[in-house]
Amino acid sequence: MLKIKKKHILNLKILRFFIIPTIFVLTPFFNNIQEVKAGLEFQWDQDDSFRRLKWFQKENNRKFKNTIYFFLRPSDRRTDLLKISLSIPKTFKSTLKNEKISFCKVRIGGFESRTKCLEDIPADVEINTDESGLRSLNIYPYSPILSNKDSYAIALNIYNPKKSGLYQFHSYGQPKGKSFSSYLGSWTIVID
Repeated sequence: MLKIKKKHILNLKILRFFIIPTIFVLTPFFNNIQEVKAGLEFQWDQDDSFRRLKWFQKENNRKFKNTIYFFLRPSDRRTDLLKISLSIPKTFKSTLKNEKISFCKVRIGGFESRTKCLEDIPADVEINTDESGLRSLNIYPYSPILSNKDSYAIALNIYNPKKSGLYQFHSYGQPKGKSFSSYLGSWTIVID
């Protein structure tokens, strides 16, 4: 009788040895793995002159209505800016309208708060398209954007393009007292 009891206890130990790890291994497959966001951003232009800027989008699916915020934080602006240019990739095929583009003082969201425009900055918006199909967006604020502790954003209310992929936007700013624009940084937007 004692041998039978010891044999059952040994069988239970062996069974636990196989069942518990199996449950731990299979648990992630019961959840929706597609909703997991990667913490890795791929950049194809990784040289020393490249500066990665922060951005936020509300929707990343193809052909969905989206709001994209291109942030200009205090560390991204070294001097006061008179003009901000946004270079739009040729493959980002979405309709841009002046009334759907805004420039604002922004609160960058995080764990406890959402990203939202706090105050619209009055500015003239100009959409340029040259012969090669390249588009750019020029923003001329009525007063210079100061290099203070406030964060600003270019907000685009658009429909996402039909093609999924990575889209790299570049920004240039014209400092106060200069007649040329200098490179501020780049954003890489992901559309699934």
